[in-house]
Amino acid sequence: MESKKIAVIGGGSWATAIAKILLHNHRQLYWWVREEEIQKGLSQNGINPLYLSSVQFPTDRITVSNDINLIASQADTLILVVPAVYLPGAMQGVDSGVLKQKLVCSAVKGIIPEKSQVVCEYLRDTYAIPENRMAVISGPSHAEEIALNRLTYLTAASTDADTAAYIARCFSCDYVITRCSEDVYGIEYAAVMKNVYALAVGIAKGLGYGDNFVSVLVSNALDEMQRFLSQVHNIHRNLNSAPYLGDLLVTSYSQFSRNRTFGNMIGQGYSVKSAMLEMKMVAEGYYASGSVNAVKQNFNIEMPVFEAIHAILYENKSPRSIFNGLKKNFR
Repeated sequence: MESKKIAVIGGGSWATAIAKILLHNHRQLYWWVREEEIQKGLSQNGINPLYLSSVQFPTDRITVSNDINLIASQADTLILVVPAVYLPGAMQGVDSGVLKQKLVCSAVKGIIPEKSQVVCEYLRDTYAIPENRMAVISGPSHAEEIALNRLTYLTAASTDADTAAYIARCFSCDYVITRCSEDVYGIEYAAVMKNVYALAVGIAKGLGYGDNFVSVLVSNALDEMQRFLSQVHNIHRNLNSAPYLGDLLVTSYSQFSRNRTFGNMIGQGYSVKSAMLEMKMVAEGYYASGSVNAVKQNFNIEMPVFEAIHAILYENKSPRSIFNGLKKNFR
């Protein structure tokens, strides 16, 4: 087992799945959660009563608290799994001097709305964390399948090869296969953008389009992702690999996809606000659309699918009217 102490920051379904994985390779897990109900459930009964309650944790191997400084002080490595829109608030009380001494890994798959930055950009600029002490863990990975021990492929990315290798070891177990990459920002942006495109798939299905149309929608979305990433972070990458195409496919097609579900509700006539209230979970694609659009303004990139979804979400355009125009321009 790894000798370094590790902490999970977040209490949702993905954080719970990650905690499950990490306990394969660490004797003790430190865990920050905001909700008192989750803290009590984990500490007393070894279950998260709100998310993935079928997963049982050994109470003697987890230390759970809603004091983020307490948890951060105990660990050498912090795995961030708070929705991006809430991350600045969650991290507000953490001393930047303390953070600089940690290895920080983002499993957020989101973008900070106020900053229009992916998480590693935010950590670098706000807390001055060195790039060689930051990492990303990403890939096609629904928490619900992790809970069922279904085989999953994840990619650990860092500008430092040793950091990437360490994070990969932390997540490797009999049902998780890990690989390493140096494409930190490309993988982060891909994880953000696939949420927008999964939302597009949901809208299409809500409008009554079938799988034939959706396959063309996703292939055009992948082309857009390629154009965007080559402008924002232009390094060699194979977009057909798991953290890019794989993550796009699973988020677009899976029954577990919150973003697809959210989009489906929009296509069926729900307003953005009413869909959010009914889901009771964060659909990152909504916030990602606004934030990526802000980044996109700095570049001249052809992105008709992305622009269509942004118009529906932020300009109150009719989904049916927008898709009628969009479908004529597919390649």
